[in-house]
Amino acid sequence: MNSITNINTSSTQAAYTISSVISKDGTTIGYRQIGHGPGLIMLHGANVSGLDFTQLAEALADSFTIYLPDRRGRGLSGPFSKNYSIQEEIEDLTALVNKTGAHLLYGVSAGGLISLQAALSLAGIEKIALYEPAILTDGTTHTAWLTRFDQEMAEGKVAAALVTCMKGLELGGPVMNAMPNWLLESLTNATIKSEDKKGKPEDITMRKLAPTLHYDGLLLAEMSGKLESFRAVNAEVLLLGGSKGLPFLKPSLDALEKTLPHVAKRVEFPGLEHGGSNNPTQTNRGSKPELVAQELRQFFAKA
Repeated sequence: MNSITNINTSSTQAAYTISSVISKDGTTIGYRQIGHGPGLIMLHGANVSGLDFTQLAEALADSFTIYLPDRRGRGLSGPFSKNYSIQEEIEDLTALVNKTGAHLLYGVSAGGLISLQAALSLAGIEKIALYEPAILTDGTTHTAWLTRFDQEMAEGKVAAALVTCMKGLELGGPVMNAMPNWLLESLTNATIKSEDKKGKPEDITMRKLAPTLHYDGLLLAEMSGKLESFRAVNAEVLLLGGSKGLPFLKPSLDALEKTLPHVAKRVEFPGLEHGGSNNPTQTNRGSKPELVAQELRQFFAKA
């Protein structure tokens, strides 16, 4: 059954249809839908949900039907299985593609990795735009944090676990890496508590998202070293990134540009970080989804 909801952003209130699809293993995958035109699925990365793309979606809704799924374990969608792997993510995305008939994908970070892998088996995907896809070319360097993260989560130390993940993935850059853990944990804990206090029951908060980072870590580890397999991607690809994005993913973009057979264009947005296309928030003030939307519009309009 579909439903309608209004979502507030900084400049508008837009109506979204909320619906769902059943994945191969019986798990419900919920998504929001807005707009008219060719179908475009936007697949989010780690520690966020489909709601983080609302401003980007609204900027394109006049020309495309936008689908914003919550990857499993988040928001509108059901839980991870005990045998989680990228195949589970592919099956979720395949179910959504089969229901909507969408031929266009936009993936950020882990969502970009999933989109690329899905394109190997989904022949109907015509175009994929990728913003700093989480493809590791350095082995286990950026997955070594996972063991400590799991231990801290098991002990209920959510703030400590988030700091471990952020440092392990270099999400805060040199400044964060130079700060002592006790200070980062204190600041993170204060943010979590403030969000819990102000948030509504349906909000997808840091505390709710924290357990999902385990699965994104598993995804990174599983797909590390799989770059060559993407030579078989037949879809046309747009490669995007920010000049202040994650440094360890820039070599991945370089490698993808050489590996993928149909790269239409590569764009680096001056001043944008890894979350450059997400909604601006307190912790992501520098994002500019409207700039990313311009490139997506141009790329996807030719489909």
